[in-house]
Amino acid sequence: MRRPRQRLTRGGRRMTLRDLLGESLAGVAARPSRLALTTLGTVLGIAALVATIGLGQTAAGQISDRFDAVAATRVTVEPGETDGPDGEVALTQLPWDAPERMKRLTGVASAGIFATVDVGGDPVRGVPYGTQEQTVPVAAASAGLFEALGADLAGGRFFDEGHDERGDAVVVLGRYAADRLGINRVDSQPSIFIGDRAFTVIGILDAVDYRSELQDSVIMPMTTARELYGLEAPEVLEVRTDLGAAQLIGRQAPIAVDPNNPDLLDVSAPPAPGSLRDNVSADVNGLFLALGGLALLVGGLGIANVTLLSVLERVSEIGLRRAVGAGRSHVAGQFLIESGIVGFLGGLIGSTVGVLATVGVSVVRDWTPLLDTRLALVAPLLGGLIGLVAGAYPAWRASAVEPITALRSG
Repeated sequence: MRRPRQRLTRGGRRMTLRDLLGESLAGVAARPSRLALTTLGTVLGIAALVATIGLGQTAAGQISDRFDAVAATRVTVEPGETDGPDGEVALTQLPWDAPERMKRLTGVASAGIFATVDVGGDPVRGVPYGTQEQTVPVAAASAGLFEALGADLAGGRFFDEGHDERGDAVVVLGRYAADRLGINRVDSQPSIFIGDRAFTVIGILDAVDYRSELQDSVIMPMTTARELYGLEAPEVLEVRTDLGAAQLIGRQAPIAVDPNNPDLLDVSAPPAPGSLRDNVSADVNGLFLALGGLALLVGGLGIANVTLLSVLERVSEIGLRRAVGAGRSHVAGQFLIESGIVGFLGGLIGSTVGVLATVGVSVVRDWTPLLDTRLALVAPLLGGLIGLVAGAYPAWRASAVEPITALRSG
């Protein structure tokens, strides 16, 4: 009876997993330059994955913080449409004291009304009188509008409630309007003329979070516009709330402004900050996850190509091992473990590089780095898994090598 062939590799004993691991480590370490090149693909893939997801989470956090600081506190109220006396669609009107009504609500930090002013085609001129006429938009605002919009001054001051109540002939110029009128400072109390009416410039607007059209406008108190130009009603009510109160104020605003017809007002309030944060994080992470996945695919293909090249170069070695008793599974297992080790090393180094890149960019940009630690810990295992998958075909090719063919070719 024929005795079955023994699969031996060391000292007449069967090859164990420990033996396979030792042989694989020796095979990997025997070619350090190739190891470095093969690992590079996985390093780049894992580093890209960790860094892009980390930066995506960090960017989403910054966007969310920016939203919380500005947009999450803004509520606007505008006139809605209603049926006119002749069946035509008309707009309702906001009351002049809408800001005072809103300030009675808990959670309202500031409120103000805004409207564009029809000056009847009168040109706007700077002083001295007779300088080139400019077509500059004219707007009216209550004293609280600037605070509600988070406006900053380049110089001077905003008009206050006293100016508004008295209907004083004072204006604040938007930054671009001031440039066009040749006014860059207000310490000498410069004036402008709208038609034949003189207005004292008391401030120049530098920046504003919303209503960017104010940068191009001449802004006068609301009462001044009513008395001089017959302004009929405000166009919009701007409200800035305490953080977290915007949704509640948005529901209460129509009743506070017009308790008799709250349904005729259009109110714009921000969504809950938590839902926005989740949506932004999901969108940004989805994009960066796709980019990281593509980088990992490139790294996996690199491992597969180099491992397959290694199989072709080591045909004689494979044939010798098969001749002394190593089975197909032993050969395949060795190459699988080698590719898994390469992938794991690449994942470990890539994870470290990705974390450092995320922290580095955050420090440079003065951001708060946000990174899921589970991803950094799982990344090396993911690299090892990619290495195993990438090495499957080369390992099968290696196991298919016949001893006699390999030895003849060697």
